[in-house]
Amino acid sequence: MMMTGSAKPRIQRLFRFTAPMHQRQHFMHAHVDKELRKKMGLNRRAIRVAKGDSVKIMAGAKKGTTGKVTAVDLRRGRIQITNLMKKNAKGKEFSVSISPANVYITDLNLEDKMRADRLKLQQVKAPKEAPKAVLKPPIEDPAPLREAKTAKVEAKM
Repeated sequence: MMMTGSAKPRIQRLFRFTAPMHQRQHFMHAHVDKELRKKMGLNRRAIRVAKGDSVKIMAGAKKGTTGKVTAVDLRRGRIQITNLMKKNAKGKEFSVSISPANVYITDLNLEDKMRADRLKLQQVKAPKEAPKAVLKPPIEDPAPLREAKTAKVEAKM
């Protein structure tokens, strides 16, 4: 992901507002619950929020509310959750959007095969073990080897 390289808030805001869609995908990541990470074997702290994921709100007036993600809006950088509703002046309910930075994922939607495969790749990665054929057993007493070498040298003379 291209970074601005600037510490100025004005430049960073400009970068986020003018970022192309393929870079905006990186803004849609949220932390994953620790128990879910252990259960799934994920070695990443955050993954992209997708429709159908269960999330818990961690900041704002609705802190502690849980629900499923109903929509992900890349252009605005917001997500909509089932239990976040507001009423307008006429009494009609509408869903409120929230930033993915204010939620954490409690359950994943793995119906998408590509997403499931990508997460399984993260699970499969494990420290590499040395092959057993390369390992040699330690030699306990080098004396028989010395005697065999001296016998070969004497035989040649």
